[in-house]
Formats: sequence, structure tokens, C-alpha cells
Amino acid sequence: MSRTDLVEAWNGPGRADGSLTDVRPEHNALHASTKLTAFEHWYFDAALDNGYTVVGFLTKRRPEDLPRSRPWVEIILYGPDGSRRQIAQRYPARACHFSVEKCDVAVGENFAYVTFHDELPTYTVHFAEDDVVIDLEFANEIAPWMPGQGETHFGNGEVFGWCVGGPRAKVTGRLSIGAKRWEVTGTGYADHNWGVGDMRKVIDRWHWGRLYVEDYSLLYAVVLTQEGYGSHQIAPVMVADGAEVILSSGEAVLEEGPLLPEADAGRDYPSWISLTIPGRLELRLDVRTVLHGHDLLGDIPVVGSKVLRPLVSRLVGHPGYFRFESDFRLSVTRDDGRVDVRTGTTLHELVALR
Repeated sequence: MSRTDLVEAWNGPGRADGSLTDVRPEHNALHASTKLTAFEHWYFDAALDNGYTVVGFLTKRRPEDLPRSRPWVEIILYGPDGSRRQIAQRYPARACHFSVEKCDVAVGENFAYVTFHDELPTYTVHFAEDDVVIDLEFANEIAPWMPGQGETHFGNGEVFGWCVGGPRAKVTGRLSIGAKRWEVTGTGYADHNWGVGDMRKVIDRWHWGRLYVEDYSLLYAVVLTQEGYGSHQIAPVMVADGAEVILSSGEAVLEEGPLLPEADAGRDYPSWISLTIPGRLELRLDVRTVLHGHDLLGDIPVVGSKVLRPLVSRLVGHPGYFRFESDFRLSVTRDDGRVDVRTGTTLHELVALR
């Protein structure tokens, strides 16, 4: 089954970008909507030289939230000892700010804003919850990128958008946890999702990730729709060599390996995934560790209660979240026929809404 009203926004030819969209500041700003099903968040992460990986979300509303849910902030810390700490806090709308002109967002005392130096953006980010304070600057090494015009339209007014404000950034700043304080450097990433509609009815699951080696940077976000939306696979991939984007395409094909169970998420996950664009790209990610498995039903008040959860699971599925650490093998075929192979480890995610 296919849907003719599902439209990807590639610049062409076909499902690719022969020319890249010039990402303007408003692309990374609030996409204001009066729809109760509108959702939007800004995401930042950085792998730091003290061994920590820090993640921060500034969220107006996430897709699985109830309508009129309060904005919230989330911090995740992955320690050098393998530990994980997660902090989430909601705030009333009057304590929040979302600019429609550029990335300028505040949720409580947490904020992110953009400035421009030599045409590339720098994001100043501040997260402070409990005894954790994160003050970082993300100085872009690659210009902001969007797949095509940034939005996929599913029909019936449903939209999912993706703008990568910081495909790869040099990070400097400070991290404090309790009495411990570090001056840090590292490599960072920043992006922004928005949309309208009940994504639980549209999307079955999506894979998201990226990897960095000395010369190459790769980003991907593979969305698989429900049967009613044609079981369509939307697979934007970006590859950059240094600061130059050499591939921006939706032609990748995803394959998933045998499934393995994960208790915390209460559902299975693929032991490996691969992305292939014949003659251009091959990427394989073999899961080494599940850093975080999470049952998303438990986040919803009442619905996520232990009493109602089994009934709700039968009716709407079992949404779950995974963050993986995986070994990768990347093969890039250049225009002159040269094949570059790179290996390493990276983090990536799976969000399953059904």
C-alpha cells in the first residue's frame, strides 16, 4: 500500500538534494501553531574530554505528550564509569520563551540561543537542574543542514520537521555536578524537531544517529510509517568531508538485525542496523551496549499507571526509547571511485511509538 499524499521535501533530482537548502535562522526557531497536536523541541549533546557525555532537551511539547502539556527540560548525563543520570522538570508556559525568529529558547532558567561569527552559528547553552549545571558553547564546524526543505507532509495536515542547527560543533565550557567542576572541551551536535499531528498514528518507529571521525561526519534519521501510511521509509542521510557536505539524500535503505529483548523498555530492539545507498554509502551499526531503555507509557499520567498500562498497551501498542552504544563500519564511495572505510564507536537512538 502507498499514499500519494505523503510528500517528502527533497530539492531533487529525486529523493536527494542536488543543491542544499540555505538554512536561515527562522528554520531553527519556533514553528508556531495553534494546533493542539503541535510538538517541538531543541536538542543538544556533547562528548566531553572529562569522559562525560551530556544531553539536553528544551521541549515545548513532545509527540507523545497530552495536549496542553507544560513545556519541560531534560538533562541526561552518561558518566565515564558507565553510569547514567536523568533529570526532567516541567515548567508553566509563563516561565518559558520560544522565539519565532531564531534559536532563542528558555524553559525555566534553562536556555539556548544562537549568535553568528564568520557566518557559522555558535549556540550558547545553559542547563541547571538539581545539582547539575551545564554551561557550554557549540561553535559550528559545518553549516546548518536540513534534508530538502526540512519537512515531510503525511496528508491530513500532519507534518514532521527536522533542522540540524549544529551538524558538528567544537564545544567549550563548564560542567558542574555537586561540588565537582570541570572546564571542558569536546565535540557536539544540535538539532530541532517540530510537527503537527498524532505521530503515534503516523509513525511506527524511527532510528536516529550520527558519527564523527577525523575527516567524515554522518547524520541520519530513518522514519518508518504505520501501515495506514504505506509502511513508508523516510531516510534522510547527510555526509560531510570536513566542512563540505558531499551527500544529502533520502535514498538510503534501512535493514534491521535479529531482535533482542530489553527489560526496562519492555520491548525488543534490533541487534544491528544498516543503511545503504548503492554506489555511495554503506553503514553498519552493531549494538554493543543498551545505554538506556525506557518504557514511554510510564511517562503519561494515569495512562502510565501499573493498573492501566497492560490495557493501554493492547490498545495503542508499547512505545519505547533506546539509546545504544555501537561499533560502526562506514564505507563512502567518492565521485572518482575511491572507497574510504572508517570504523569506530558511536551513540544512536531508536524511538518506537507502537
